[in-house]
Amino acid sequence: MKTVRMTIDPAVRSGRIDPRQVDSTSEIDITKQIAEDNAQAALDAAKFTRRVRRRLGFTQAEFALRIDVSLETIRNWEQGKRSPTGAAKALLKVLDKAPEIALAALG
Repeated sequence: MKTVRMTIDPAVRSGRIDPRQVDSTSEIDITKQIAEDNAQAALDAAKFTRRVRRRLGFTQAEFALRIDVSLETIRNWEQGKRSPTGAAKALLKVLDKAPEIALAALG
């Protein structure tokens, strides 16, 4: 393996960011952006959950029974009020990629 050494000159500003914009960004701006990012992630999780359920051909009630969660939980996920986490998130990914195996394992 070859080692390459580089010297970075801090006087030379390069890259994909605008340093003036970064310097002018306030903590309030950052907090707002974090909130917007979190809201978008929740909507993406809601769309993903809904897409997985529909691809399997289940109603919300049938899906809730098959994955052993409450109907209210499915509704909250699909409306973006809550997002699946941990094992539920992993299960949705498996249901998306290998539905037959996942459903057979769930019994």
